[in-house]
Amino acid sequence: MIIDKLFESVEKKGHVCIGLDTALEYLPTEFKNKFVYEDYALYRFNQQIIDATFDVAACYKVQIAYYEALGLKGLKVYKDTLNYIKNKGGIVIADIKRGDIAKTAEMYAKAHFEGDFESDFITVNPYMGMDSIEPYLPYLKNKEKGLFSLIRTSNSGAEDIEYIENKENKRVYDVVGEKLLKIGSGFMGECGYSALGGVVGCTHIDEGLKMRKDLEKMFFLIPGYGAQGGGAEDVAIYLKNGNGGVVNASRSILLAYKKVENGWSHFEQFAREEAIKMRDEIRKAAK
Repeated sequence: MIIDKLFESVEKKGHVCIGLDTALEYLPTEFKNKFVYEDYALYRFNQQIIDATFDVAACYKVQIAYYEALGLKGLKVYKDTLNYIKNKGGIVIADIKRGDIAKTAEMYAKAHFEGDFESDFITVNPYMGMDSIEPYLPYLKNKEKGLFSLIRTSNSGAEDIEYIENKENKRVYDVVGEKLLKIGSGFMGECGYSALGGVVGCTHIDEGLKMRKDLEKMFFLIPGYGAQGGGAEDVAIYLKNGNGGVVNASRSILLAYKKVENGWSHFEQFAREEAIKMRDEIRKAAK
């Protein structure tokens, strides 16, 4: 199963998930000016980041919005970036956060688990109900795919809805997590985790130990590290025995070159150094 492949990648390479949420303004001007077309410059930037970090990144998360914003040319860069990762033997999470139901959800599943935009994992939003998850499940069973479903997110507005309590004094995110854990029990890998994982932000850490215990068999995609304020110690409580999750970082890695004068000329090397630093800090904290 794909979750076993991700588990093994974490064992080998560490917990870093590099977010290729690549805005055009992230590209060094000097680098971008080398190319006639901005979209090709964007692809080449991604390519060089991937090449420089491939042995230290467990996986890559590609946020589709950054590419949709550029229209058809941007979607081609998105497609080519996914293909480049897959052709190198890497693992890719398509961050699409779809959350519709019925036939519409079936079409989203087909669009992102097959064809031009095929990925290993996709992110989904379950807050319309568990029937928004069901159309994706055949791919988990039959086609070696995986999901990361939002549970408790890293944004400040998470408390507006996710922290509301029911009559049993359970928060919404707890209820969602329980339901997803039950569904995911039908898609267990040999590693002990389900192919239906959860997105759990590390910027709300006070209840992290409880979540890790309650969702013991759920693999986590953990945003909030780096530019969003989370650190290695914050992340460590969401891991288990040195595994059980990948930690996403985007800007802190993609823009690492800006910390150094004239760093643009070796932006991929500074990205690599930042990824290694992140990997080592998390490994140390997770012991």
